[in-house]
Amino acid sequence: MTQRGNRRELLADAAIEVLAREGGRGLTHRAVDREAGVPEGTAKNYHPTRSALFRAIARQMSERHVASLRELAEHAPAELTPDDVAALYAAMLRRMTTSARAHFLALFELHLEAVRDAEVRAALGEIARANADTAVRLHGAVGRRMSRRGAGLLDAGLLGAALSVLSLPPEVVADSGFDDPEVLARALLSLGSVEDDPVVGVLRGHAS
Repeated sequence: MTQRGNRRELLADAAIEVLAREGGRGLTHRAVDREAGVPEGTAKNYHPTRSALFRAIARQMSERHVASLRELAEHAPAELTPDDVAALYAAMLRRMTTSARAHFLALFELHLEAVRDAEVRAALGEIARANADTAVRLHGAVGRRMSRRGAGLLDAGLLGAALSVLSLPPEVVADSGFDDPEVLARALLSLGSVEDDPVVGVLRGHAS
């Protein structure tokens, strides 16, 4: 990677940290320069506008997320069980309040920005597609069918759970049962497969 490429990655990482800590209003070129430890004006030279900063964050997060899911698929054990899949999702839910906290906070800010910015929206779309592909693949590996719609429901449920855990008072999180990653993961995985439930199919038939 070239030095310029290294600098772009450094600035994008710094911008993610600023966005997670300060929110959209706090995402300024000066704040990114300070976080990255570079001379003032560096971030503006690479990303002239705040919109450009948001897009750089979205690209960086999307590329890394897709790459990490690809690596997960390539190195997954040959024989997975449903318990293994549930454990993977539970581990992700645990990380959202620890090592991946900044990632999720920045992701929520990106979703707000995506309402107004098509390029950010496209990057988030890549993340959602990769999540759905992975869910379908993991379920197939353990002999369970999950449709794209079911995978989308699972992804939306995970995102909503992360938002609730990070933004609600701890007592509300506990009352909702969101403080138990293992139980929450299994509940969300069942949500993803709900459309394959024959009872749901019967109800849809009556509704139509």
